[in-house]
Amino acid sequence: MKTPIVTIVGRPNVGKSTLFNKIAGSRIAITAEESGTTRDRIFYKVEHPTLDFFMVDTGGLEFGKGDTNIEDNMQIQARVAIEEADLIVFVMDSKTGLVGEDYKAADLLRTKAGKKPVFLVANKCDNILEQTELAELYSLGLGEPIQVSAMHRTGIDMLLGQIVEQLKFQHFLTKNDPEYEHELKLEQSHRNIAMVGKPNVGKTSLINALLNKEKLIVSDVPGTTRDSTDSLVLHKGKKYNFIDTAGLKRPGRTQLGIEKFSALRSMASIERCDIALLVLDSSQPISHQDQQISSYIQKSGKGLIILANKWDIPQSEAKKKSETDDEDGKNKDAELKGQAEKDLRNLYIGKLMNKFPFLSWSPVIFTSAVTKKNLHHIFAQIELIIAERRKRISTAKLNSFVEQLILDHGPTGRTNVKPKLYYITQAEVNPPRFIAFVNKKNAFHFSYKRYLENRIREKFHFSGTPIILEYKEKPPR
Repeated sequence: MKTPIVTIVGRPNVGKSTLFNKIAGSRIAITAEESGTTRDRIFYKVEHPTLDFFMVDTGGLEFGKGDTNIEDNMQIQARVAIEEADLIVFVMDSKTGLVGEDYKAADLLRTKAGKKPVFLVANKCDNILEQTELAELYSLGLGEPIQVSAMHRTGIDMLLGQIVEQLKFQHFLTKNDPEYEHELKLEQSHRNIAMVGKPNVGKTSLINALLNKEKLIVSDVPGTTRDSTDSLVLHKGKKYNFIDTAGLKRPGRTQLGIEKFSALRSMASIERCDIALLVLDSSQPISHQDQQISSYIQKSGKGLIILANKWDIPQSEAKKKSETDDEDGKNKDAELKGQAEKDLRNLYIGKLMNKFPFLSWSPVIFTSAVTKKNLHHIFAQIELIIAERRKRISTAKLNSFVEQLILDHGPTGRTNVKPKLYYITQAEVNPPRFIAFVNKKNAFHFSYKRYLENRIREKFHFSGTPIILEYKEKPPR
């Protein structure tokens, strides 16, 4: 079921991030007086009673000022966000009135948005605009302006109502539509698995190998997959929906036109899935971009399996080296070869743990779409992680665990107040969420939360899934 994307654009410092925060209900985007504070797109799912949508905040649209790589990247990201949006909210500052940048941005929207609806939002409207001011806004040719004050949350509900009505007009399903329930049940009837990673790491080839047929387009040119594609696989009586996504690229590498990528659609796929398969090219070094993708999966609370793909390449290179060291190759018996394979895997896992220090809970599978090596392990791990995500630990077991925990290592403090941990309870599953009841939240050193999480995993496992641990203050007994 497709979730629409609403993108907020406009020149710098017109209040886009403030508007984003008010709709999201929290300070997700950084706001400041300094122009261009939002350095990257911010992605958030708005859960509206009528219709959910993804909302994107962008860096400000500036023209002729991209004198640094950062500024250039911001402009590219904003333009890609426009192309990938289903609805665009164009924000201007009603206090300063229209400036040249606004007219250029409006021209860009008319060129790039095509038939996509554009809402003109006049922000910072502490009072209703005069007719002369409205006439100036009408000159942009973007229809009737919606007057809001994001700072004071004036007009936000009206704006949300118009966004939802427009998305309904575009035939996105509403929650009271009978078809919505049908689509929701259909989506919940199988495991949704997102195949994510950088371009050209073999995501599509892996899905084709799982399907055992060439269903999707495969190319050596990075970014062949332009959008998300669903493929149902039946395995041992269970249905798995593999979502192939366009490769997530670094913002600075984004190109418009035919080589543009659908990063927002990839993030939407991660939001849609139960478990994400992070595909790495094992023949290449682990990059900062791989770390960013894993971080997004973790923050989304999704299950995670790391696929070290193209494993046949390092294996082949290691074999060649071994044969060079031992020309006739006869002295290498099966046991020694097996140990060499194990050592090679352990070396790679060591590199993974160095780059992903907080993902020790994620299983690693060494795969090859060419040889179909270890593909059957993917299904077993998916089932294991689904069970782990649904696992619930009783409060009695957790209390017994806390007693031993405090005996082994009492809470460490950061204030004059001695930190006290009373008990822990599991509030939710999928992903598992725990609440630790304490005397004072800010009395605990940040490292103690990490210690608690590690001990919970040591005792109760939760393999392949992030766990959420929150402190909650409780008066002394």
